[in-house]
Amino acid sequence: MKKIIPLTIPNLLSLFRIVVAPFLIIVAYLGWEGVFYIIFGLMLLSDALDGIVARALNQTSDLGAKLDSYGDIATYLTIPIAGWLLWSDLMYAQRYYIFWTIFIYILPSIFALVKFHQLVSYHTWITKISAITMCAGILVLFVYKDAYLFHVAIVILMIEAIENIIITLKLKTPKNNINSLWHMIHDK
Repeated sequence: MKKIIPLTIPNLLSLFRIVVAPFLIIVAYLGWEGVFYIIFGLMLLSDALDGIVARALNQTSDLGAKLDSYGDIATYLTIPIAGWLLWSDLMYAQRYYIFWTIFIYILPSIFALVKFHQLVSYHTWITKISAITMCAGILVLFVYKDAYLFHVAIVILMIEAIENIIITLKLKTPKNNINSLWHMIHDK
């Protein structure tokens, strides 16, 4: 019997990102910058709200944490493609930074897949800081063609990746929603 996803508001917000992510590529291919910004903005808003709404409505769940992570993956892996379609010169100039950003973003997932045979959804504090900084850095890069904040966000992403890899190495079984490595160690 197939398991049906509970259609709670937080789950719908996460599913929204998964469903509309391909549209970022379509509108970028069509050259519709304004529509790209609207969809991207709505995706960022849904990412910001899903956790807040889940906690406010007492609808947090492991499934919700995973859907949020899948929504993040869908968003952050379509952004470089859409960016390349809309601003190829800018993306070409940032190609090494973009490559390393994608690699750093994927690396903790590789560790989790190897150890646990599944993705994890830690949602640490540094992950939240990293997401905010990266989104701001991407927007500043696309709108103002200024890469400084994007480069700062990459450094924060590296710190996040290191923490998430260490958490994966220390855990015996997968666990969602860990505030930080420090909390994981001291909350035993």
